[in-house]
Amino acid sequence: MARYLTIEQPSEAVFREKMSRFLSFAFPVSSAAEAKETIALVANEYHDARHVCWAYMIGADRLEYLSTDNGEPSGTAGKPILGQINSFNLTNIVIIVVRYFGGIKLGTSGLIAAYREAARQAIEAATIIEGREMTTLTVTFPYLAMNDVMRLVKNENLKITSQEFDNTCRISLFLPLDLLPAVTSRFNDISGTSID
Repeated sequence: MARYLTIEQPSEAVFREKMSRFLSFAFPVSSAAEAKETIALVANEYHDARHVCWAYMIGADRLEYLSTDNGEPSGTAGKPILGQINSFNLTNIVIIVVRYFGGIKLGTSGLIAAYREAARQAIEAATIIEGREMTTLTVTFPYLAMNDVMRLVKNENLKITSQEFDNTCRISLFLPLDLLPAVTSRFNDISGTSID
């Protein structure tokens, strides 16, 4: 499964419930490390908040995820946030909900509903896009095959990340994973080329 849904750019929303303010933020991320860096930045910016709860999902296969209640009763914050990521079928995303306590306790079901709603609003404020799992491919070819190779690169709209042109040429390409078998086959049809 090389295609997936994610968000195009960061988004945010504010949700109020019984005097508590929930500031929700959604960020596109490409790794757990990037998600954790983003969480740390938001937690630092809102260091005066009572709770900074979050969840993230990483990878086209949606197998890498983590959430935290950050001091809220177990299962009342991180899980509802993760639940919204799942209900929109998103990945490569981190959602952070910052809660400023307003003095009125919400109770377990109230907290779950509030965190779920705050996460949903952040997602709905974003633009959901289709992403594609990417990979790299390095092709070595004789100088005489340059025109054929470059024509294929142009026709397939492949992105060159590095290139060396000499008697033996080498280019590295960045391309969607789902195109890899067809593109590899076409390069192999060009005389003298080899895939590293």
